[in-house]
Amino acid sequence: MRLGTLLTADGPKLVGATLDNRCVDLCAIDPQLPSTLKGTLAHPEGLAAAAGALAHGLLRGPFVTGKLAAPVGDPGKVICIGLNYRDHAAESGSPIPTEPVVFSKFSQAVIGPEEAIVLPRAAHEVDYEAELVVVIGKRGKNIPREAAWQHVAGYTVGNDVSARDWQKGRPGGQWLLGKTPDTFAPTGPWLVTADEIGDPHALRIQLRLNGETMQNSSTKELIFGIDHLIAHISQLVTLQPGDLVFTGTPPGVGAARKPPVFLKPGDRVEVEIEHVGVLKNVVAAEN
Repeated sequence: MRLGTLLTADGPKLVGATLDNRCVDLCAIDPQLPSTLKGTLAHPEGLAAAAGALAHGLLRGPFVTGKLAAPVGDPGKVICIGLNYRDHAAESGSPIPTEPVVFSKFSQAVIGPEEAIVLPRAAHEVDYEAELVVVIGKRGKNIPREAAWQHVAGYTVGNDVSARDWQKGRPGGQWLLGKTPDTFAPTGPWLVTADEIGDPHALRIQLRLNGETMQNSSTKELIFGIDHLIAHISQLVTLQPGDLVFTGTPPGVGAARKPPVFLKPGDRVEVEIEHVGVLKNVVAAEN
């Protein structure tokens, strides 16, 4: 099941996608459904109710049109994992981590497909990072690895946009400020539920910049798997429905290239993950 948030003339709507990419207004079919994807995930029977509404509407609708937004536009937390592909750690000149490297972004960094990644005037080395994003569907703390999959609602495509000159070039290394400028967490176009994916550790992941493939790998190369990440993070942080976990990026980032390749106004970035979708964004200068 593919679920998303559609911006329409009547406001944002919770929608499901048909096989031919038409959008079904799920709340018009089931008025008891929460009006947001985050609210649907938080409801104990939310995903089941959404599935029932989508099944009912696949042939008859009601179908709605508009612009897809980030599937979860208001996550409580955006948790990110650094250096989680061995080759990326090597190209970054960093030792292979012995446990997950965790940082965060502010939720206001989240944008949707076709929205602009805005380059701050104060940042001059802005990079791309293709990532599989886990969407949490069930609250939990101190989650054992064997139970971690019960807390995964599904997956979406993400781009961990990073200002390298802030992340590494400032005193002390300003990871937070380098990672969380406005618009630096594109996600979408859909939340694809876990039952549609099979093994999330066997998905091809690519990033194209202006049509040129810059990253091309597989999630089988993750150092720490999704169950490991959920167990590790939840030792200290309560995970909530709608939280996003960016799982790390493969090699090929712009900062590691010779010469380096950084985003510039007018660029088009596409992140594609097998079975999850293609996330497309433009790049613009800050006004």
